[in-house]
Amino acid sequence: MTATLLMAAMATAWGGNVTFKAKLDSATLLMGKTTTLHLEITQDKDARGFFPGEQLDTLNAMVEIADRPAADTIDLDNNRIQINRDLIIQSFDSGMWIIKPIPYVVNGDTAYSNQLTLKVIPVDVSQMQDINDIKPVEEVPFSLFDWLPDYWWAWLLGLALIIGGIWAYRKYYKKGINPLKPIKKRLPPYEEAMINLRNLKAAQLWQQGQEKEYFTGLTDILRVYIDRRFHINAVEMTSSQIIDTLKKNEETKAVNEQLEMILEVADIVKFANARPLADDNEVAYQRAVNFVEETRPVEQFDKKEAKR
Repeated sequence: MTATLLMAAMATAWGGNVTFKAKLDSATLLMGKTTTLHLEITQDKDARGFFPGEQLDTLNAMVEIADRPAADTIDLDNNRIQINRDLIIQSFDSGMWIIKPIPYVVNGDTAYSNQLTLKVIPVDVSQMQDINDIKPVEEVPFSLFDWLPDYWWAWLLGLALIIGGIWAYRKYYKKGINPLKPIKKRLPPYEEAMINLRNLKAAQLWQQGQEKEYFTGLTDILRVYIDRRFHINAVEMTSSQIIDTLKKNEETKAVNEQLEMILEVADIVKFANARPLADDNEVAYQRAVNFVEETRPVEQFDKKEAKR
């Protein structure tokens, strides 16, 4: 069902008389250097479009966007225009990196550029001729105790007490927290995620036409779960960075495809304002449940068996 939704969105965009091409100045790049990614869009003059990922500073986990020069528009006559947009990109990791198709939303439909490949070559330090030995720094004899006043330890202790008091005030008393009162322990990642998923389903957001809020809540639950379960800062990552990171994790390889499908549909709904079908909403929820269930810690199962 997800594949059907993506194909429908792409077919509609291309059917809307929009072409989108991408090319690189050079498909080979020295690590740390920059090259230009040229984006060429041809569309009707009165059409209004935008890039959903305009606020992102990466194309994927290995390729960064160093600069975004202003776009250039050319009038092609016959009520058609050509938009030329350049992205200055660079990479600090050697290897062969795939630049996936870039989305461009116009009049509610989404067009995608062609996929590109960028080869990043490591720097050969042995051939750098301008590296010279660093002269040793002359050390000047210094004694800390010559500068400290008498009873310096009392001053240090007093300063520590003042800093500790300020810290305790900000952390506890200013927030109305009693440090002597036991703090309620947070639920394990699996239990917390399942409770949040059930609460999201009970809220019936997409049934009320709030698909964007529904998918935002769904992906936020998964990001927090991944953060706590695998100690990966998924909350601050883009969708592609999360997928690329989890592909390297032995515990998530088998279910990574389900998470990738959820994030792809969520990005289309949140950034392209697409309206998914009811089945897509249900499938996305079930995939989220499956991802959490299939990645739950082994000890959770052991405890459950022990209770039986």
